[in-house]
Formats: sequence, C-alpha cells, structure tokens
Amino acid sequence: MNAPAEAESLFAPKNLAAFLLVSVIWGGTWLVIKDQLANVPPTWSITYRFIVAAAGMFALAAFRGEPLRLPPGGQRWALLLGIFQFVLNFTFVYNAERFITSGLVAVMFALLVVPNALLGRALLGQPITRAFVLGSSIAALGIALLFAHEYRASPATLGEVLLGAGLTVGGILAASFANIAQAMEGAKRSPFLTLLAWSMLWGVVMNACVALATQGPPVFDTRLTYSLGILYLGLAGSVVTFPLYYGLVRKVGAGQAAYSSVIVPVVAMVLSTLFEGFVWGLLPALGAVLALAGMVVALRGRASPPPRRAVPEP
Repeated sequence: MNAPAEAESLFAPKNLAAFLLVSVIWGGTWLVIKDQLANVPPTWSITYRFIVAAAGMFALAAFRGEPLRLPPGGQRWALLLGIFQFVLNFTFVYNAERFITSGLVAVMFALLVVPNALLGRALLGQPITRAFVLGSSIAALGIALLFAHEYRASPATLGEVLLGAGLTVGGILAASFANIAQAMEGAKRSPFLTLLAWSMLWGVVMNACVALATQGPPVFDTRLTYSLGILYLGLAGSVVTFPLYYGLVRKVGAGQAAYSSVIVPVVAMVLSTLFEGFVWGLLPALGAVLALAGMVVALRGRASPPPRRAVPEP
C-alpha cells in the first residue's frame, strides 16, 4: 500500500496556476448557463454539454496515452461520479437558475468549502485546521454580504428565491459527494482522465433518458450563441477544468480546492461588470474583499491529501 503523500501547497506555481484557471473559467460559466435556458429544457442543454465534454475527454485521455477502458470495478466508480457530478449537480444548478439569478447561485456555491472539508475529514482523513476554520468564517461573512447584495438586486419573489436556494443546496451536496468519491481509493485505481470520460458518458446517457421521459423529444436552439455556449461549457468548462480541479482535490485536499468556489462569484461579478453593466457598491466590494481575505487565512493551514495514485496527473 502506498504511503500518504506529503501535502502540497496550493501556492506552488503549478497548483496556483490550475486553481486560478479553474476559477476564471468557471466564473464565466454562470452567464453562459443562463443563456442555455432561454429556449431549451435544462436537461437537454446538460445532455448536449456532456456529449461535447465526453468526446473531448476521451480524446484527451487518448492523447495523454491513457487506456480507454477502465479496470475491473472502475465502471462502478464512473457511474457513481456520473450520477452525483454530471447528473444531479448540474440538474440542480441549471434548474436553480430558472428561479434565481446566476449571481445568487454562484455566490451560494461558495459554500462548497464546508461539505468538502467535512466529508474530506470523515472519509479521506484530511484534517481541518484552526486557520481553515477561521478563514472559512471570514470568507462566509464576505459571501453573506455578496448574497445580500445579489438578493436585493434579484427580481425573484421570496418563494422563487427559496426554491432556487434549495435547488442550489442540492447541487452543492451532490458536487461535494462527487469531489470526495473521485479521491477515494477505489476511484484512484482507474486512470484519471479515462474515469472522467466514462463518468461524463454515463452522465450523457442518464440525462438523455431523464430528458426523454420528462421533457419529450430533443429540443435545440439554432442561435449561434447557444451552440458556442455548448462548446464553451463542454470544452473549457468541463474538459479543461475538471481534470485540473479534481487533481487539486487529490493534491491539496478537498477543502482547499473548493476555495475556487469562493473566487468564482467574484470573477462572475467582474465579468458582469464588463458585459452586463454590473455596478460595484460598498456591500459587494466589502464582501469580495472579505471572501478573498478569508481564503488567504484558510490556506495557511494546509490539509494532507489522500495517497496519490501511480498514474501521472494532468
């Protein structure tokens, strides 16, 4: 049995570059997802996204020299990851954006650090440091200020906000279970990119079945922006980011990797400033500062990751 690997720092150049790239790309996905819901049922949009993503991930696995077949037992882990990450998580998120703004969903998703840290402690033995608790508390205050600002600006009714918030919490929990599952010993026996490719393919099959059963025959939006959005979400938002993000979970721990979800709403608001005319005020500015400051404090306490697998990381 392999001995646990020494914890890596998130501030190591390679890890920090991956962390920032994931945060920037995912920060832009929220605006794109909103457009995907204009004329197409959510589950069909998710299906199209992961048709592109699965094809891209298989191509990436082949390019990196990974086998395209999983070892015995690997399909069970691929199915588990597909259900939680590529079906439940995205179904909850896409439907949440039908009721509340993409900004509110992005801000709430910063709470991913909490279940990631708790599940990482319970199932992977990753410690939770005092610095992480203090930093997370500071970041939570910042997120609360961002949420308050987004709620005030949202045209949704209280009932819609509560329903959207509930769906978002479901997406957070599903994503957290997927984060931990892919870092467990059984999943790590499979080639990394191949596991992700099969997980996405399972997501395509299951999402398509759900869409057919609940929404009828396929519906496609012929607008160029819709097609470009599918490509962006499938390639940049999935093929590029998921290997990088899951690699961080295994290297620096689930709690620290999830701090990308703290930066994402700040990135989303910056992009909204550039493309949607979002105006910064005292509340969102203070919230963004506290969220980033909390992340810096939290990351001073490094958590040990689970044992790393023998195959090369992306």
